[in-house]
Amino acid sequence: MSNGNTVTVVGNVTRDPELRFTPSGQATASFGLAVNRRWQNRQTQEWEEATSFFDVVCWREMAENVSESVTRGARVIVTGRLEQRSWETPDGDKRSRVEIVADELGPSLRWATAQVVKNERRGPGEGSGGGAPSSRPARAAADAGYGGEDEEPF
Repeated sequence: MSNGNTVTVVGNVTRDPELRFTPSGQATASFGLAVNRRWQNRQTQEWEEATSFFDVVCWREMAENVSESVTRGARVIVTGRLEQRSWETPDGDKRSRVEIVADELGPSLRWATAQVVKNERRGPGEGSGGGAPSSRPARAAADAGYGGEDEEPF
């Protein structure tokens, strides 16, 4: 993410994540996000508000976790990159859309609580698209760059 194209947004999920799989079996989930901005008009002293709507795209394990964890109305924090996608409609019209491709996603804990459940680490190609849980042990916390070997990474 060192290319300068990093964005962090906090907003409310406008539609439940839709989980799909590519022909090669990669999981992808997409959902809508409404981001509100509020400011005080200096002339009128009235509060004004504007809402921006974004499509968020998640891949692989994150896509599966998001589809199981996030629902419409949830307040989430998304960090990722902006990516423009272009296509042509069946009528020949050219369309494009800027999406947020998520690198990290989590619940906003400003007005809510959350319970985090760590997934068992999966091996390559072992998504929930039919693969069994990994028999490989999870990487030791010390290997992950954390403190003592008995310490969980979170």
